Amino acid sequence: MRGRFGALRTVLAAAGAVAAALAAGAQAAAAAGAASSPVPIGGAQLAGRGVIVNYSPGPVPKLPAIKAAAWVLADAGTGQVLAAKNPHGWFRPASTLKVLTAISLIPALDPDATTVASKQATSVSPNIVGLLAGHAYKISDLFTALLTISANDAAVALTQATGSYARGMATINAEARHLRADDTVAVTPNGLDAPGQHTSAYDLALFGRQALTMPAFMKYDQVTSAQFKISKKKSVGLWNQNSLLATYPGALGGKIGWTSTAGATYVGMAKRGGHTLVVTLLHCPALTEITAAKQLLNWGFKVDGTISPVGTLVGPQSPAAPSPAASPAASRTAAAAPAASRDQAAGAGPSVLAAAGFSAMALVAAGLGFAYSRRQRLGPRAGNDARARRRP
Repeated sequence: MRGRFGALRTVLAAAGAVAAALAAGAQAAAAAGAASSPVPIGGAQLAGRGVIVNYSPGPVPKLPAIKAAAWVLADAGTGQVLAAKNPHGWFRPASTLKVLTAISLIPALDPDATTVASKQATSVSPNIVGLLAGHAYKISDLFTALLTISANDAAVALTQATGSYARGMATINAEARHLRADDTVAVTPNGLDAPGQHTSAYDLALFGRQALTMPAFMKYDQVTSAQFKISKKKSVGLWNQNSLLATYPGALGGKIGWTSTAGATYVGMAKRGGHTLVVTLLHCPALTEITAAKQLLNWGFKVDGTISPVGTLVGPQSPAAPSPAASPAASRTAAAAPAASRDQAAGAGPSVLAAAGFSAMALVAAGLGFAYSRRQRLGPRAGNDARARRRP
């Protein structure tokens, strides 16, 4: 036991030293170019922390008052951000991080393959679906559990199905870099609170937009109910926690989240009149995220195409470098897997040194995630989406 933890400490110490060195270089580069005041990703207006909107002359519906620390409403087709609040502010993602986990791992894993649940996966708390250590589960079933009932244990099992937990977390963080979601660091694949883990409403919109381009994601995400086979003698019911699907005309999908620290979080997608909108919210009061999302979507469908955008959702970096092949029993080589680092035009985002720092941070995050997941066995914690299971 001491040997394993000693090795983990060594890896974390080494990765931390690399990250610190790269961060120092990035800070120096940033200081040298501070006078140029780099434009935030998506446009200059998105640097604001309050509500950001460009009302057109004439009668235009006013934005609804939304009780959330941050939100973004964007047209997924054009990429135009219609309005936002504190779009690049850093917050805990809760289970909305599972959208990133899914879009990262779906291209890397064979949906018809199986993976054996580890003790690490089954001991996460709350586990939600109830995987049993040593039992084999179909990859497609795990993705369905991940996106419907927000199964935390399924998230860990899918991450390990890439070959190892560390490799899976590196893939998830690399996909964030590939999508230019530079406000995001994933420490756990399920969104359970962990030190150093954060995202932004803008980044969640990038994840939602990417999800819309992936038929496999949408298939899993739109399942309303299903049976999940835990063992030969036991099955459990799955139901979709995203009530937008059942209550909002034109709803396409999405993901709710909740932890006591993150508050309510949300990613939602809907289509009306030829327009597809993505709405994201962070740090909302409990059980208000769906209502807030509907209010923003209603406003967005009324004004889309009639007001000036406040920014844009950037496209992913291209081409993406192939990710390392995962274990042959549970994965296949991604056709277009994420890149761990990238070059960017000046002023569009972090420098090359900063991008390299993010790559090192991904290694640190993977180690921290492994250590943090082991700590879950010591006692229960406030888990994401626990209150969603009590909904009528």
